[in-house]
Amino acid sequence: MPQPKTVVVMTGDQTGQELLEEALRVLKPEVIGFDIDFRFYDLSLEHRRKTNNTVVYEAASAMKKYGFGLKAATITPEDQNDVGSPNAILRREIDGKVIIRTGRRIPGVRPVAGTNSPISVIRMATGDSYEAKEWRENEGLDEIAYRTERIDRRTCRAVSEFAFQQAEKMGAKVFGGPKYTVSPVYEGMLKEEMDAASKRYPQVAYEPQLIDATYALLINNSGEPLVIPALNRDGDCLSDLVLQLFGSIAGAESILISFDDQFKTKVVMAEAPHGTAPSLYGKNIANPMAMILASASLLTYFDQPNAIHASRAIYEATIETVREGTRTADLGGSATTTELTDEIISKIQTKLEVWSTMQNF
Repeated sequence: MPQPKTVVVMTGDQTGQELLEEALRVLKPEVIGFDIDFRFYDLSLEHRRKTNNTVVYEAASAMKKYGFGLKAATITPEDQNDVGSPNAILRREIDGKVIIRTGRRIPGVRPVAGTNSPISVIRMATGDSYEAKEWRENEGLDEIAYRTERIDRRTCRAVSEFAFQQAEKMGAKVFGGPKYTVSPVYEGMLKEEMDAASKRYPQVAYEPQLIDATYALLINNSGEPLVIPALNRDGDCLSDLVLQLFGSIAGAESILISFDDQFKTKVVMAEAPHGTAPSLYGKNIANPMAMILASASLLTYFDQPNAIHASRAIYEATIETVREGTRTADLGGSATTTELTDEIISKIQTKLEVWSTMQNF
């Protein structure tokens, strides 16, 4: 038997923490059939303040050591003099290059514009508008605002390489891209790397589009699965649009990845794309699907057959549970958070037991 993988679990705030606990129930050995060694770090706002963010750096260091992380939603305080965003620190400390957000249709939930097939946005996780230097000069109507942005070729290559890998795994087309016609030097760098990656993956369909055309064409897309590589800000906006095209973000997960010098996956951190939902806290009515799907996605990076099987079982069980009518209120049902998770767990166990009896077929 292979040694158990170690996963750094970053606990969070309010409903985010409650949904993490549901995902951890799904990852118990009696459910998925193998052990995972969990190492816990308290990233709640209270503890981050108490430790002056030391715990966030400790969690990042542990992820660099073990390679895997599962994070609950956390509160980012508005006061700039407070502890700030733990995600920003984690992203910087593990040298995260790519954020993957995948939207997929949920049975019984009406998508926008007939969107049916999965769409993954492969977003640059560093640089661009979010690390720009900004300043203003002059006063009154003569006041001018400036911003200096930067991207680097290594990150552009990581985004492009992973986009084609993801498309190959999904049976999807690499679609979209930056506004390189207006910005051939800056945005053109990502387009150059996309074109180069397409030659390394000739088996993957490739249809580059300018970012504005990408938005327009997404509204009319209802057919094949897509993978969209994007700059940091473009990817942030695209993610919000794409996830909502499916009528709910409950069927989506968010993955942060760092790479080694050969652009092989080094650290993977999975989380749900939603926030802490304070209005739902303590009511046992929040939808745990996104957090459960995030844990399923994390298992695919273990590179072990039992983890791959468990991941598929989690995905299938989650979607089937909703399709058969067990739904939380946000999806038009009346199931509680724990009832939905209970049903998912039952289906996972059934699937894995059945598959084990058919392994020679």
